[in-house]
Amino acid sequence: MKKLILLAGSIVLITILAACGDSGSSEEGSGDNVLQAGTTAQSYPNSYEENGELVGYDVEVLETAAENLGYEVEWVTTDFSGLMGQLETGRIDTVANFVAVTEERAESYDFSVPYAYAGATIVTHEDNDFTDLEQFKGRTVSGVLGSNNVKNLEAFDPEIEPRTYETRDGAMNDAINNRVDGYVNSKSALIAEIELGDLPLKFVGDPFVYEDISFPFTKNEEGAALREEFDEELEKLREDGTLAEISEKYFAGEDITVQE
Repeated sequence: MKKLILLAGSIVLITILAACGDSGSSEEGSGDNVLQAGTTAQSYPNSYEENGELVGYDVEVLETAAENLGYEVEWVTTDFSGLMGQLETGRIDTVANFVAVTEERAESYDFSVPYAYAGATIVTHEDNDFTDLEQFKGRTVSGVLGSNNVKNLEAFDPEIEPRTYETRDGAMNDAINNRVDGYVNSKSALIAEIELGDLPLKFVGDPFVYEDISFPFTKNEEGAALREEFDEELEKLREDGTLAEISEKYFAGEDITVQE
């Protein structure tokens, strides 16, 4: 009887120890040092796939800051609205996709310090004689549906008629083929796109508005803690020139980390 009791006790003890061991492995697998980040992987040169790898300005800035802070980044890719929805519900920790800070977004998310600035501007076909933004009054300018660039254009000059498209390609192609008078986007993205495709487009005037580009975090205690960590690290990357170096790598030598 004593032997049976001792045997039963040993089995229980082994079971408890095994359970404890499994629990430890599970916690290690989840990892407090893993940062779940979202991106579309379709926004050249900010976030896109090259040779099967996720690359781009925003991707590299986030991964550099995360690595310095001791985080491993796990990427989640989907459309932009889906990313912001996942962030709001806490399914991901942040979004790296050239997210502009707006009053509306600031009500829902806790934004880091800026790591870039987006200057909304208009390009036109190089054969056109536009030299000033005033010349677009009563003209048609293409842009991406729901984008801040289109909203900023409408606020800048209500006399300019925006024509919206589901994608950048659609909006840009109509400008290239002179089906519209101009195309509005951030100057940094336009510089990269024009150089990549050797496109017959030219800039008209200076950007008519600048926006801060930042990493959004959830509005809770955990999100605030992450934002504080990234604020400090982004400032270091700005001071030591890393942000400018990454920018020049993706934007044809342009430093988009400062306002012109």
